Amino acid sequence: MQINLTEIPGGATAAEGFSAAAFAAGIKYEGRDDMGLLFADKVCAAAATYTSNRVKAAPVLYDAGIVGSTSGGSARAIIVNAGIANACTGEEGMRLCRATAEAAARELSIKAEEVLVASTGVIGMQLPQEKLEAGAAALAKRLEPGIEAGNRLVRAMMTTDTFPKEAAVSYEVNGRKATIGGCSKGSGMINPNMCTMLSFITGNPCLPPLLLQKGLHAAVSRSFNRVCVDGDTSTNDTCIFLSNADPEIYEQMPADQQQQEYQAYVEALTIVCQKLAKMMARDGEGATKFFGCRVLHAKDRETAERLSDSVIASPLCKTAVYGSDANWGRFLCAMGYAGAAFDPEKTDVVIESSKGSLQLVKGGQAADYSEEEATAILSEESIWVICDLHQAEGEDGCSGESYGCDLTYDYVKINGDYRS
Repeated sequence: MQINLTEIPGGATAAEGFSAAAFAAGIKYEGRDDMGLLFADKVCAAAATYTSNRVKAAPVLYDAGIVGSTSGGSARAIIVNAGIANACTGEEGMRLCRATAEAAARELSIKAEEVLVASTGVIGMQLPQEKLEAGAAALAKRLEPGIEAGNRLVRAMMTTDTFPKEAAVSYEVNGRKATIGGCSKGSGMINPNMCTMLSFITGNPCLPPLLLQKGLHAAVSRSFNRVCVDGDTSTNDTCIFLSNADPEIYEQMPADQQQQEYQAYVEALTIVCQKLAKMMARDGEGATKFFGCRVLHAKDRETAERLSDSVIASPLCKTAVYGSDANWGRFLCAMGYAGAAFDPEKTDVVIESSKGSLQLVKGGQAADYSEEEATAILSEESIWVICDLHQAEGEDGCSGESYGCDLTYDYVKINGDYRS
């Protein structure tokens, strides 16, 4: 199903009925907002995905008790802090999650179980309760609708990010207009393994929590799970979707319209998530280039995505892109250890940027190409490596793509003194 989508300004407050706020609570940073609040005008159907890391931060465990990663749930507010991750903090960390949710609920005159919490920053430090509670009170008083409020929210949750990441689309399905918009933060400790960052997405698709949850997993598998900056999967990764539409609208639809409603939701959500994912890849810590890999004509999508993931995760591929070096053997090598079957002797490799495209490999061997032209293509800020497997042609072939960045000296500098 194809729907007419329109990109619109804004992020998590692009849809009507959502407001946001930011506040400088002094959690860790000086002279900048470090707490944010996203609030819905009514209780929302909710879906969420969380980190697959066995070491899970307290906010991940807390939120999963309210919005399960298979069942969904309901929520009305998300309160977030930057600077301290509240990870590896034991029962005290869980207590601080509850205290933060209760403080926000009091100020918002809602139930504590309607408040989700999120944290990002240094692992192992305890959050200061008095600053969290003061921040919750200040945030509740500053809530505003509109694009600017949403932008302040995403800036408040940034750590090593260099720019805010927001995306939104509008679409029409079954004669009803809908909007989906979201924000995310993340530039390091990112590897495809659900999730890879913090992301808050809102909208008004009229679907029950179980279908919102199913669609969120589908969108995440094509977006956030396709990002790799450095091969590390965070303890705090969380993606939350809130919908303030009435699910009864869906229940009253005939079966064909229900299917259209769900498909439109998944398509729109996937586009928003992919835009956010690509921004995160481009903003990788110390990165100078976006580095994507697209695998074509694979026998199935799993094969394509496993191979593309391996290429963009490889430090040697990343450094080749950084150095504008057409060292195509590294791309084939990374595919070879990905654990997916393909025939190297049937594989072609092309590089592409705004300077054009150039075939480096034909049938597993070097093509006749100009090193100078290859260097020029790889010197641009956005690079794609395209690998054609020729496993299945035409409509029988499947494709997959992954998003990453180059690996630079600055990545080591940033992470060498992250706590200082």
